[in-house]
Amino acid sequence: MAELRTAVVSGASRGIGLAIARALVGKNIRVAMLARRWEPLREAAQTLGPLARAMPCDVGDADAIEALVGHVRAEFGGAPDVIVNNAGLFKLATVDATDTADFERALDVNLVAPFRLIRAFLPEMRSRGRGHIVSIGSIADHATFAENGAYSASKFGLRGLHGVLRTELAGSGVRATLVSPGPVDTALWDDVATAGRPGFLPRTRMLSADAVGAAVAYVIAQPLDVNVDELRLSRS
Repeated sequence: MAELRTAVVSGASRGIGLAIARALVGKNIRVAMLARRWEPLREAAQTLGPLARAMPCDVGDADAIEALVGHVRAEFGGAPDVIVNNAGLFKLATVDATDTADFERALDVNLVAPFRLIRAFLPEMRSRGRGHIVSIGSIADHATFAENGAYSASKFGLRGLHGVLRTELAGSGVRATLVSPGPVDTALWDDVATAGRPGFLPRTRMLSADAVGAAVAYVIAQPLDVNVDELRLSRS
């Protein structure tokens, strides 16, 4: 029997991250689910069955990520086959109204945390000649919107990091994909009045989280000699 593939998914207790974890478990992949809050994460993992493992971690905390890396190695016997950097912090404010601490926190969660996870596991992926790094971007990684200063800066940075990875990993057997969805209907929007707001779609016109989960499952299912460099999703 073939050995089960393994994956780490950040921000996995709800929304896009939970949908991605569900899609991967559906492909018979063992998934380490990361999120800050233990109880919602534990409950989410339980709904997915024995292939899902809850691993609480604040990815914006360097020490928490260092401890998490050890837990993942112990659980999977080494680096995972797939890393899905999905955790994201989104807070609307004009640049002049954005607190410096909020800007730094957005960068820590949306950009520095993915870098830390990649850096921790990439050497082993390189040495074995196999692995896949999936970055969940956004329409805001290639288009700008008012009140998106911190979020867009972090997502543009993530797209840049992905581009460098693709250049450095060419021919190594380690794949890297950027999945950039348009607005997705998740709890992220519960406190945001989108109706009639310039530049924002009503939630009824947004993508579903499951659509993003299906996209991630698609890119990692491609033959090992095929890399999906970038996948942009929009509501049809």
